[in-house]
Amino acid sequence: MASTKASKNDRKARIEEMRRAEQARERRSRIIAITVSVAVVAGLVGFGAYMLNKESDKKDAKNAAAKAPIKGEKDWDAKKLTRNHVTKVVTYPMHPPVGGDHLQVWQNCNGDVYTKPLNDMNAVHSLEHGSVWVTYTDKAPAADVKKLSDKVKQTPYSLMSPYQNQSGAIMLSAWGKQVTVDSASDPRVNQFFTKYVQGAQTPEPGAACTGGLGQ
Repeated sequence: MASTKASKNDRKARIEEMRRAEQARERRSRIIAITVSVAVVAGLVGFGAYMLNKESDKKDAKNAAAKAPIKGEKDWDAKKLTRNHVTKVVTYPMHPPVGGDHLQVWQNCNGDVYTKPLNDMNAVHSLEHGSVWVTYTDKAPAADVKKLSDKVKQTPYSLMSPYQNQSGAIMLSAWGKQVTVDSASDPRVNQFFTKYVQGAQTPEPGAACTGGLGQ
């Protein structure tokens, strides 16, 4: 009888010990889960703050580039660049033109790269919509032409075409703005794009760069 009672007590003690061990494991698991959760949340918060700071830095850099003057840039008074839709041929005083009267249909400028010269009067309409027009002569190195065409293809509100009657091998134009650059790697290329693609000089910001004239 005493033996049976002792056996029951031992079994009860073992069960209690197992219960305490299980509870201890559960507590450890909860502690680990909480610790991991805290670490993950802290990591996400830290990553979020890093990304916000990174985006803020990008925005600040873009704003700084948009405000900085561009070395060698030529500037025309926007108020003197007329914007009438005409059918007669317009003779522009600068090549490529940076504004003035133009045809009613714009040249498609949604990252369009053209391999043949464009009609100035269509391209000027594209500038009115806030595009940047990259032009080059046969003196421009093929590698530069390739690099610039890749950039244009990735940039809405830009277009590119050959243009023989210009003073520099590579030129960039926007409404009332123009610069000659030394190469596709010239830092003024990015600066010009940042400043003038849909920039403050745009007479008709947000106007279409598709649905016009292709080639």
